[in-house]
Amino acid sequence: MKIIDTTTYFEEDLMMKLRFNILDPYVDKFIVSEATFSHSGNKKDIKFDIKNFPKFREKIVHIVLDKEPENLIKKNILSNSDLRLNSINRIREQRNYIFKYLENFSPNDYIIHSDNDEIPDLKNFDLRKNKKKYVIFNQKMFYYKFNLSLPNLDWFGSKACKLKNLKSIDFLRSIKNKSYPFYRVDTFFSNLKHQSVEIVNSGGWHFSNLKNVDELERKYLNDENHAEYFLQGYSKETIKSNILNKTISYNHKAKKTSSERFQQTKLSKIKLDTLPSYLLDNLEEYSQWID
Repeated sequence: MKIIDTTTYFEEDLMMKLRFNILDPYVDKFIVSEATFSHSGNKKDIKFDIKNFPKFREKIVHIVLDKEPENLIKKNILSNSDLRLNSINRIREQRNYIFKYLENFSPNDYIIHSDNDEIPDLKNFDLRKNKKKYVIFNQKMFYYKFNLSLPNLDWFGSKACKLKNLKSIDFLRSIKNKSYPFYRVDTFFSNLKHQSVEIVNSGGWHFSNLKNVDELERKYLNDENHAEYFLQGYSKETIKSNILNKTISYNHKAKKTSSERFQQTKLSKIKLDTLPSYLLDNLEEYSQWID
């Protein structure tokens, strides 16, 4: 039984190096999906270079998607909701592109998928001993620095299952973050709700926005919510202020349709001993990312 880690890439070499090093003892292959367009639809150069990760060269499979999805909304004037839906479709296409590269693996091999800054903790959970169909990792959320945390938030980023139970990468990503009881008949007809789900608490780390100001602005202008960047009054000064004040301009607990989701949220400094052992062993190398 092999373990295959899959993720997408934009321009996050810092996070990829971290991901490869943390997961290397447990993972047999890394599949990295990159596209020639951003989630906002801007054309982009291929940035991932396997030569930057020589230690993992034999494990990495880098794939490139060079065609946008066919189901994009095409109008002369696109609303914010249209732009966001197009972004979601581009993200889905980039994720699902991974699926065609899994055909050479065994049906009993485990496939992990998450954004590259969502890193599962496999040190304390052995996938090979898991008895459930699907595994969901409940992860701690961090912003700007490795030890600035968004407290009291459950972040279900990384998810895994055996290849024989994988319908698509987007299917895995969309599974609800709970295990439903046996009497829930609706689970037999749903791709989202399942009875056989293992929730791994203390399941890893989501290291979000570990970038400089220019990189963060480029990310915000190209990600799923790019249409709201200027609408919400964002600027480089906003980004600088948030980093300085240890805040984010987002409320993860608010509904996505609520205006309250753009409220300021304060981050908390945490002890370093909650970080991955690889980070603790290399604090000097990552010192600029420690508050």
